[in-house]
Amino acid sequence: MIHDSHCHFFSSRFLELLAADGREADAIAATLGWDAPGTVATLADRWVAELDRQGVRRVALIASIPGDESSVADAVARHPGRFVGFFMHNPAADGAEERLVRSLTEHRLRGICLFPAMHGYRLDDGRVERVFATAAAHHAAVFAHCGVLTVGARKKLGLPSRFDLRLGDPLALSRMALAFPDVPVIIPHFGAGYLREALMAGDQCQTIHLDTSSSNGWMKFHPGLTLGEVFRLTLSVVGPGRVLFGSDSSFFPRGWQRPIYDGQVRIVEELGLATEDRDRIFHGNFERLFPQL
Repeated sequence: MIHDSHCHFFSSRFLELLAADGREADAIAATLGWDAPGTVATLADRWVAELDRQGVRRVALIASIPGDESSVADAVARHPGRFVGFFMHNPAADGAEERLVRSLTEHRLRGICLFPAMHGYRLDDGRVERVFATAAAHHAAVFAHCGVLTVGARKKLGLPSRFDLRLGDPLALSRMALAFPDVPVIIPHFGAGYLREALMAGDQCQTIHLDTSSSNGWMKFHPGLTLGEVFRLTLSVVGPGRVLFGSDSSFFPRGWQRPIYDGQVRIVEELGLATEDRDRIFHGNFERLFPQL
């Protein structure tokens, strides 16, 4: 059984909000070389068909730009047994707190995604503290992108990416995690270049989980480091109970990224993990954090 903790729902509204130039989604998708997403229902059904083909049971589906929460909410409502709804949230924006509560109540989303380098705030900022307090009140998780941040679609569309990478520090996040011990915290991509800091934070805070998603291209900044060694170090510090498989799948026609999964399965087999520990990474931990409602 496979549960994927990191997939993006690149809806038509996502594309139109991202480009912000008045073009319709189909034209933007053509520029990117992607299939047009179509309606939310069409895209949600296509994802379910793809997950069925790949043998994936459940995924966390991320609304990947502020303002697109309703697209993922509608996809989850259409396939509640397959999708858990996450959404990108900017606590520095006007009306942020009202939008946050609406996303967790009206839209019934379950994961709050923070991108501090993109939106310009620190992870130990008072506004982030309010995010954690709201997450605790509504039994939501916080997903915090730390380290290196690149958005391929922005590059292809010629959009600036003025990200302040200093703001994505897992050690700043750890203070919030300690203050709100009932809020599960997910750091994607093993900290995306901040592996040492992510492991330090995870060692201190039992609520911090690391996801394994994407190609982990940040390893180029650590000459000689292999993904196998990243897994070994992570498992030695936080254990298999706080590692979540993620693929970072996002658009069609590429679909779900089977090579990411296959490569990570080979790694855990080479490390000699017990079957029950492999199961935790590839589905059990996800099921524990996000039980089916």
